[in-house]
Amino acid sequence: MAAGKATIEEQLRGAIDTMTRAERQLAGHVLRHYPLALLGSVTQLARAAQVSSPTVVRLAQKMGFGGYPGLQGAVRDELEARLEGPLSKHDRWSARAPEGHVLNRFADAVLGNLQATLAQIDQQDFDAAAHLMADPARKVFATGGRITLAMAEYFVTHMKVIRPEVELLMPVSNAWPPALLEMRRGDVLLAFDIRRYENNVLQLVEMAAEQGAEVVLVTDPWISPAAAHARYRFSVQVEVPSAWDSTVAIQLLVETLMAAVQDLTWQSTAERMARLEALYERARFFRGRK
Repeated sequence: MAAGKATIEEQLRGAIDTMTRAERQLAGHVLRHYPLALLGSVTQLARAAQVSSPTVVRLAQKMGFGGYPGLQGAVRDELEARLEGPLSKHDRWSARAPEGHVLNRFADAVLGNLQATLAQIDQQDFDAAAHLMADPARKVFATGGRITLAMAEYFVTHMKVIRPEVELLMPVSNAWPPALLEMRRGDVLLAFDIRRYENNVLQLVEMAAEQGAEVVLVTDPWISPAAAHARYRFSVQVEVPSAWDSTVAIQLLVETLMAAVQDLTWQSTAERMARLEALYERARFFRGRK
């Protein structure tokens, strides 16, 4: 999927207000069971959503797919993109790479990712997630996968300065029970999971949600399975001309989220920062000017 192109799930959510009652009923069923709902026949989908077969066809046409086969083809393309590995991504990008230096091509892709990500972030959900993380009555945890764990570590390093009771959860099963033992109902788990989605992250998110934690998920346009357990979900664009996905848009979201929490807690955060700076100075942690 090209950077900035809306997923079928996003298209459905964005078009709800323009749909008929039957189409809204169908869209609601698809969104609750996406993408599996769209992998069967027209008759199967219509029966499951309790609408007519012509309603299914009309909605597919209204979305611009010409008909149900076109919609199914687009879903299959999305599923293939979810499972795409580094070698196939590199081959696809290099086959259609535009002329010009890789610096320019990469920068163009990243800038497009940033713009598309910002355009689709729900500001109310963003503010609500920031308020959860700023609540001193809640502990804040963060975790990620093989690549995105670095984002979780970055978040925790800064959040420990902003507020107390912030902890990094390593995505290995033998570290979960002690951490989950300390997780109370209402605590916050910030989880990162982009393709190829990792079972460890899914299992940890599922167990945290069962404990009553409020899960904030940062994922990609193809949506991690962990989204089923998240209260707030933010999808960021990650496609670049590379064998790997880009985390630049993820970092933008993380840093903006931390800035929002800092603003909400500034009085206590400023005092905390002052004490920390005094400790750094006493320990001569940083090199002074010569």
